[in-house]
Amino acid sequence: MELFLVSFGALFSIMNPLGTVPVFVGLTMEHSKKERAVTAFWTSLDALIILLLSFFAGKYILSFFGISLTALKIAGGLIIASSGFALLTGKFKEHKGMKRERVQQDIQTREAIALTPLAIPMLAGPGTISLLITYNQEFQAPHQICTILGALVVVSVLIYIILKSSHYIVKFLGASGINALSRVIGFIVIAIGVEYIIGSVIDIIKTLGIV
Repeated sequence: MELFLVSFGALFSIMNPLGTVPVFVGLTMEHSKKERAVTAFWTSLDALIILLLSFFAGKYILSFFGISLTALKIAGGLIIASSGFALLTGKFKEHKGMKRERVQQDIQTREAIALTPLAIPMLAGPGTISLLITYNQEFQAPHQICTILGALVVVSVLIYIILKSSHYIVKFLGASGINALSRVIGFIVIAIGVEYIIGSVIDIIKTLGIV
């Protein structure tokens, strides 16, 4: 249960589906309720597929590029912390490459927006992918893998529910409410990134025999 809560909390915070709500609303403004539900479903499914590929293919990616787990954790920690800082400063969309001009262009030109820009890079970005690759290396027992997979499924279901209800969430919370929540989540995400960096530095120190 502890692993489930930790992995679920980290994934939900880093993916930040609440931060995707304004983008989803903007891209589906002219869609019917049924069309928005379909888009939300495919977005959550695409995100789940990307998460599963990241988790199970992680060790092969590390092996192919000759990257150590410690190096990945430090790089991932930096990416995660930078995502949290973007949330904290209200620049999450710019950090994900979703400038207002691009959003407006997508509204006019995209027919299928579930995979990109919603699933990638808004939800399953570099921070999420690096986190899952790290999980793949750290937790290899069958029960641990099943626990993390359960967390992935639950996060994906919540993404679907949140995006499907995005127009109601915007009406209820308003832009200021969503921004406030994003900043709180951003602080948590920064702490997760810093924790990964600290843990990696401690591992390096132990390896060198300094402590």
